[in-house]
Amino acid sequence: MHAATSTKKQKEYVDKLQAEIDVLQKRIGEDESAEAIVSRHINLLHRYNEAKDATQLLIGRLAALKETTVRQIHNDMDLLDDQ
Repeated sequence: MHAATSTKKQKEYVDKLQAEIDVLQKRIGEDESAEAIVSRHINLLHRYNEAKDATQLLIGRLAALKETTVRQIHNDMDLLDDQ
């Protein structure tokens, strides 16, 4: 047995959802597609990871020069773990 929902209630619900969609669309930009946003975020993540990898390489070299561990360099520089 299915619960009966009036046409009026369904329309109100659909209108509410459409209003929510409109607000969210304005937040991301009227002319910007979801695919463009995702693509931009992926590119930014790639750039971030490249910078992080380069930083870790330099920290590793610094640790070798100071004859200490990478963890100790992290502690000395107040760098946080990824966890």
